[in-house]
Amino acid sequence: MPSLGEQIAALPMKFDKTGKLRVLMVTSRDTGRWVMPKGWEMDGKKPWAAAEIEALEEAGAKGHVGKTEIGFYHYPKRLDDGTELRCRVRVYPLIVDKLSRDWKERKQRKRKWFSPRDAARRVDEPELSDLLLTLCDAPHKLPLISALLS
Repeated sequence: MPSLGEQIAALPMKFDKTGKLRVLMVTSRDTGRWVMPKGWEMDGKKPWAAAEIEALEEAGAKGHVGKTEIGFYHYPKRLDDGTELRCRVRVYPLIVDKLSRDWKERKQRKRKWFSPRDAARRVDEPELSDLLLTLCDAPHKLPLISALLS
């Protein structure tokens, strides 16, 4: 068993009608806390492609995923045997074009759009909160996000 688990996540985002950035969060299946769509890397898939699949399965979000991570965070993952594994999660931006009404985990999770500041207040992981707060000021000027928008 590795001492550090490596996971990937998508941060689904869009700009609303007033030009403000919104991020899509989902509830975790076990505790119901707000998280990003995330999971383990997938054999034969690039990490950003795996993150894109997680966004579709967990949130029904489709769009354009960035191939460069916008950051990472750590959290303790509770395993089936009750032990905890410290995980490092690499986060990839996903500009959402469409939300599916019918998606794989729709009966297990809720999804909701938040401002980055509101999302940062709702997550348990301090590093994830800090990452979300970096999106509060002029997110369209961040190179990784502006490249996805063009």
